[in-house]
Amino acid sequence: MSCTRAGSGRADIDQFRAEEARRGSQRGPAQHPGRCGADPRRVVAFSDAVVAIAVTLLVLEIRPPEDTRHLWHGLRELWPSYAAYFLTFLLIGQMWVNHHVMFDHVRAADRLVLLFNTLLLMQIAFLPFASAVLASAFESGHGQRTAVVFYGISYEVAAILFNVIWEYARYGRRLLDPDTDPAAAAAISRRFRPAPVWIAVGTALGAWHPVLGVAVLAAFVPFYWWPIKGEVASIRRAREHAGGESA
Repeated sequence: MSCTRAGSGRADIDQFRAEEARRGSQRGPAQHPGRCGADPRRVVAFSDAVVAIAVTLLVLEIRPPEDTRHLWHGLRELWPSYAAYFLTFLLIGQMWVNHHVMFDHVRAADRLVLLFNTLLLMQIAFLPFASAVLASAFESGHGQRTAVVFYGISYEVAAILFNVIWEYARYGRRLLDPDTDPAAAAAISRRFRPAPVWIAVGTALGAWHPVLGVAVLAAFVPFYWWPIKGEVASIRRAREHAGGESA
């Protein structure tokens, strides 16, 4: 009787291990962030926090007029600060949206993605300072060309990092969600790729004519706020698939 029970116990253990192995292969790397990559939800949550701090710092760079006897005049003179705040807030917001678009299709983040994303967040956190430099130059009337170039370079680095993260994750579909539509992935790439060129052109024009350079950078905002074709349907399919598996 004891031998029968022992044999049965070993069989049960073997069956349990086989079942766990089968389930593990079905779950894939997204369910094992410790071995194959970090959970992208944590990456997004941390990134959201950094973006929230960056946009909050923007308004702190606007200093109220010291001469309250001519307050209205002083408030009018701050128009470069208002313009820099408006432009930079929308650009950072745009980065936040595109960051979510990108990570909605990423199933796991390895160490290189975490490194590139950290560099991207470091650059986003730097943008309030670049915005303050731009506003200060236009308020004083001196150093405007340098300020526009400095501002443009700050965005150029961020745009390049966006492309690096996405193309690295997309290469060979190594880190993409299996349900991501290839057409949607290609559409995201087409959206991201022109950004460094666009910003570089605006930066170069700013070195020649500061107002024109800022206008080109500002034109970047409405174009990149348009939804990416196919992204919504692809994300919906991925979420429905994930909901079906959890059920």
